[in-house]
Parts: sequence; structure tokens; C-alpha cells
Amino acid sequence: MSDPIKHECGIAFIRLLKPLDYYYEKYGTGLYGINKLYLLMEKQHNRGQDGAGVATIKLHQEPGKKYISRYRSTESSPIQDIFGRINEKFNAAVEKNPDLLKNPEWLKNNVAFTGELLLGHLRYGTFGGNSISHCHPFLRQSNWKTRNLMLAGNFNLTNVDE
Repeated sequence: MSDPIKHECGIAFIRLLKPLDYYYEKYGTGLYGINKLYLLMEKQHNRGQDGAGVATIKLHQEPGKKYISRYRSTESSPIQDIFGRINEKFNAAVEKNPDLLKNPEWLKNNVAFTGELLLGHLRYGTFGGNSISHCHPFLRQSNWKTRNLMLAGNFNLTNVDE
């Protein structure tokens, strides 16, 4: 890396190598990945003044089940906005039976943002407007599971029409 580090976008990526059950047994929660992603993004808080985004991918999902989840925000506190909405999903899912939080396999199959691949992006705008369409991760979805793309980076896309 030859370029000096400046104030630019922040990126956090987590790949959980073990099943969610392992993290529940070792750390007492099946939400280990999303909790760590929050901490990583908060550490880079100064790099996300213009927006933030979070996306997760669930590996080995049954065909027909949703396996990609994404939220983006341009609120004044985008990290808190995103993780507040994610927490609402968890709270709504276990509202009738709080013991379901102790079942990582159920969480993975029934609640968004409980995947093994987690990507967070903090936008430090250097180009373009300040709208939700400028926040990463970008998502290109296809009906073919192997032809989906989730992308976040510290760059400007140029010549996209070409």
C-alpha cells in the first residue's frame, strides 16, 4: 500500500468460519457476527459522516429462501439507524417466544442479518450527492444464486454506462 491513509470510506468485513451454533456455545449468542460488525463500524465512525450500509449473506440456505439482507442509511447517525432497524427485526421475530434467541439455527433460517458473511460500509462522500443511492454496499441481484454481487469499496465508479 503506497498511498497515505486519509479520511476516506470505512469498510468492515467478517467471515464466520464456523456454524452459528459454535458462537452461541462459545460466546452465549448466535448474534456474534452482527455484534462484531457493529463494533468494527463504530471504531471507524469518523469515516461515515455521509451514510452507512450493512449487508449479510447466509451460506448454505435452502433454495427459495432469502439469503441476502441489506440496509443503508443517510440519517445523521447512520450506524445507529441501521443497527436500530436490525434490532427491531430480531425483537419482532422473538416477541412471542424470547427463547428463540437461544436457537442459532432458527435465527439463521427465519431472521434477516444472521448470515456468515457480513459487510459494513461507512460513506465519506468525495463525489456525487448524499442520497441513499450513493451508499454502499451495492447489490446486483439475479435469479441465479451464483450470479449475485454485493460490492462496497473506497472508490468512485466511472464510465459505468460503457
